[in-house]
Amino acid sequence: MERASHAVLGDINPELVNVYRCVRDRPMHLIAELDHHKRHHCPDYYYWVRQQHQLTEPVARAARLLYLNKTCYNGLYRENSRGQFNVPVGRYKNPAICDPDLLQSASNLLQGTDLDEFSFTTVLDWPLSSQDFVYFDPPYHPISSTSCFTSYNRYGFTTQDQMRLAEVFAKLAGLGVRVMLSNSDCDFIRDLYRGFNIHSIQAARAINSQARGRGKISELLITSY
Repeated sequence: MERASHAVLGDINPELVNVYRCVRDRPMHLIAELDHHKRHHCPDYYYWVRQQHQLTEPVARAARLLYLNKTCYNGLYRENSRGQFNVPVGRYKNPAICDPDLLQSASNLLQGTDLDEFSFTTVLDWPLSSQDFVYFDPPYHPISSTSCFTSYNRYGFTTQDQMRLAEVFAKLAGLGVRVMLSNSDCDFIRDLYRGFNIHSIQAARAINSQARGRGKISELLITSY
């Protein structure tokens, strides 16, 4: 497959954008920070790191988020109303806190890619055409009362946001842009994207309050082409 001549990756979560920037620009510094976390990891250390909300240095912030994500309960990312990570520590014998080869590989792939903080509606301001491809990966619409993880940050992602996203998808498709979106497999999402190509796929998921609910589940991959 031909590599895109120019790529832009974005998210509304500034902490996630910062992680990608550090992976792209300072992988060795990030690996060193993660190795430090790995050597000190234990429940007490986890909760101490979780309380370090005041960090401003980019690599330290990125390493903190990755460390917490790799050691928290079920790898769940969730913030409270103040934007503070609040997931308890997980029970892992040997969590994969630092994978130098993977981080360096990701850094190589991100070279030349723009990484910015923005909302999905921002793409409507770009001069897009049929030569462009846009992929949306929103917080998935909950399929039950126990699967509602749409509030992964302080902003949340509501049913109204899902509807706004579907409108953006349709507008881009109307311009001839090749658009792809992933979401949960439920009647609400299928109805929102009626008329587009809806593909059901099996994806592995580890986040579920019940162990029997983990494993491969059906998700939707929706395309305008």
